[in-house]
Amino acid sequence: MQNYVCRCFFTRNLYVKKYNAHLVYEDDETFREQNAKILQARGCVSDGQVADILFLVRLEVQRRKEMFNESKRRQRVIAQTYVPLHPEIYMLRESQLDAGFLHVVKYCKTEASNARDVIQLLKSEQAERVYSLPIFTKRFCIKFVEEMEHFESSSMPKGRPNTMNNYGVLLNELGFDEGFISPLREHYLNPIAHLLYEDYGGGKLDSHKAFVVKYKEDEDTELGFHYDNAEVTINISLGKEFTDSQLYFGKMRNQVHTNISYTECVHVVSHGILHRGQHMHGALPITSGERYNLIIWMRASSVRNKLCPMCDQQPQLVPTEGWGDGFTEHPSPNREDGNFVQSCSLL
Repeated sequence: MQNYVCRCFFTRNLYVKKYNAHLVYEDDETFREQNAKILQARGCVSDGQVADILFLVRLEVQRRKEMFNESKRRQRVIAQTYVPLHPEIYMLRESQLDAGFLHVVKYCKTEASNARDVIQLLKSEQAERVYSLPIFTKRFCIKFVEEMEHFESSSMPKGRPNTMNNYGVLLNELGFDEGFISPLREHYLNPIAHLLYEDYGGGKLDSHKAFVVKYKEDEDTELGFHYDNAEVTINISLGKEFTDSQLYFGKMRNQVHTNISYTECVHVVSHGILHRGQHMHGALPITSGERYNLIIWMRASSVRNKLCPMCDQQPQLVPTEGWGDGFTEHPSPNREDGNFVQSCSLL
């Protein structure tokens, strides 16, 4: 099946670290007008300053156009030459999973399961519809972190999770997708999401983006307020030892202008925090130690084929390698014969 990204991936939400700004870029002529408020807030008012940030935006656009092919290239190199430290963890086994997690999954697969009762099996955080539960054994978490450190110390090419996380690993490039992340999503997380988030595509989560992030003093220490390119997200704490760095949640993305307040959630090693992707959240600064987290953005093509979660419009599809951003082919509303077509092509 051909997969896609929405055209907005190359024009919106373009992060420029130097200015800590997310910008829009359609063309040079309208750039200043489209980003007037943000540029002014960052003190970019002179022609020279605007030219500097415009140069950085163009670089980010070019990076995004090349990133899927670059990721595929890195994946080939890693598959051919990397020697894992713990090869046994690349395949999902129930012995790696916490007994409490397996109990929840087993209940969710029964015909009598319902949302009210499954919530009683989870820890409900103070933030709305945010839940936590044990996922992995602590022994598995130790091995997983050791594998990440082993890979990081190697000479392998490394793709980072996104422009906001500079220390982390894209797990598809390392070879975790087929044998580990996909069955974890399909057979264990999807049944839970079906009961908790059916209105957000839970139960129909058919692709994902999975990565590990690392926080440490003098490296990445925190993460700004944002939402995920996902219908449902799980954020699993792997270790090591750390202080602070709590997740904090606000409102849903479409409610950000209403009574802004924040609720903190504490990371517990081997536990996951489950939430809707469009729920605004961030990470407070780490004050000591190192924190590794496995994050899985789970996507439902049945939801995003109708409305792109990043631009809030019918997606304009651009074909790409891999799963892209979780869009699949779908009948165009402008065609009466129902043939599958793509809505847009990248020039």
